[in-house]
Amino acid sequence: MTDKSAPNISLEEAAGKFLALLTVEEREVSQPEIYKFVRWFGRERALVSLSAQEVANYAERLSLSDTDYGRKLDQLRAFLTHARKAGWKKANLAIHLKAKKVKTGSPSVTRQGLPEVVELTRQGHTELENELNALKSKRPELIEQIRRAAADKDFKENAPLAAAREQRGHLEGRIKELEETLKVARIIEEQSRSGPKISIGDRLIMQDLASGEELRYQIVNPREVNPAQGKISSVSPLGSALIGQSEGEVVEVAVPAGRLRYQVKRIER
Repeated sequence: MTDKSAPNISLEEAAGKFLALLTVEEREVSQPEIYKFVRWFGRERALVSLSAQEVANYAERLSLSDTDYGRKLDQLRAFLTHARKAGWKKANLAIHLKAKKVKTGSPSVTRQGLPEVVELTRQGHTELENELNALKSKRPELIEQIRRAAADKDFKENAPLAAAREQRGHLEGRIKELEETLKVARIIEEQSRSGPKISIGDRLIMQDLASGEELRYQIVNPREVNPAQGKISSVSPLGSALIGQSEGEVVEVAVPAGRLRYQVKRIER
């Protein structure tokens, strides 16, 4: 049935509506992965703006070494299939959540069944550890909220219980995501980045060739991105254009308004 009341529904709203249709057992199982998907693209982002390529890229980053790999894809496919049926997105994005194909005879570490290494700066690794500890400390309080809400029989539709369960779904999803990341993380040491080429972890001073403005960025793993601190993803259009470049070189980045040109003035380590 098409939900015409929400043509620009956010990913978080869409996830909440979908999960509300599931049984309690199904919701408990699906919440963590669906909320992880929502957080990756942004809770407030309109679902209609999500592209097929972005969904395909998300599927690519899921690790085959995860024993729940297939189940996670199925959960996300169910969500995106419902999104099309509800009228939130005309295209069925679920078909772009394809499982990785393992080729025999490849020396790739990931294809040998081992987890893919995640490169993090030392600061980024510490921040993720601190976030994980903070989230784990919130568990007892949320569990108690659920217990109290479940014991209240005055609600025909127990809104506090649903809200508490939704909060815990977000919490557990993020905890699992952080644990998986830290388990395969490798801290990038400064001495390992002594070459002339830009790599993950480097801080850059660049100049916008159109405005003359000086810009400062740090190239980081997508899990460390923080625009307020100038930390940009290594897989973003600008980040991927900068990787492998040297001081003095000019990079071009395509944007909807045209092309932006930057010159790398200095690489700081």
